[in-house]
Amino acid sequence: MKNIKMSDTVVIIPTYNEIQNIEAIIRTTFDQEKQFDILVVDDNSPDGTSAKVEYLQNEFKDRRFLEKREGKNGLGTAYIHGFKWALQKGYEYIIEMDADFSHNPEDLIRLYNACANEGADVSVGSRYSVGVNVVNWPMHRVLLSYFASKYVRLITGIPVHDTTAGYVSRSRKVLETIKLDKI
Repeated sequence: MKNIKMSDTVVIIPTYNEIQNIEAIIRTTFDQEKQFDILVVDDNSPDGTSAKVEYLQNEFKDRRFLEKREGKNGLGTAYIHGFKWALQKGYEYIIEMDADFSHNPEDLIRLYNACANEGADVSVGSRYSVGVNVVNWPMHRVLLSYFASKYVRLITGIPVHDTTAGYVSRSRKVLETIKLDKI
């Protein structure tokens, strides 16, 4: 039997009612040239999302992980839960990504390379750096996200095009400096 080495990178995918997307996003992520591990943090989805992830365990043994949380606790706490898990497991790079394909899994390597090979501590995948690149969203959600990012950029002066981005790669050392329990 082939000995599978843990990747240096985990992709955290928070879920709530993502049964329609979860298998495809997992398969697409695992189809990338670089090996990424996946941690799904599910907030007790009533649609069976976590059961689908468990079903995929045999096929993706030692690369697909699932943390089931009681109740719907929210996106932010799902990421914090995932960050703590990833740090405990020893990952060097931690990437957050949505399950709905609003973030293209083919861009994972670009986020990874920015941190691992180009020395960035954080790399943000933007939907708005060149026009608007969003799929599977209703127009009101696209407009809300786009104008919220423009507003934050105007008020704060930060040079980030997509301040509401949820497609972010961080090096371990960045997360170790944040008091995750205080967020």
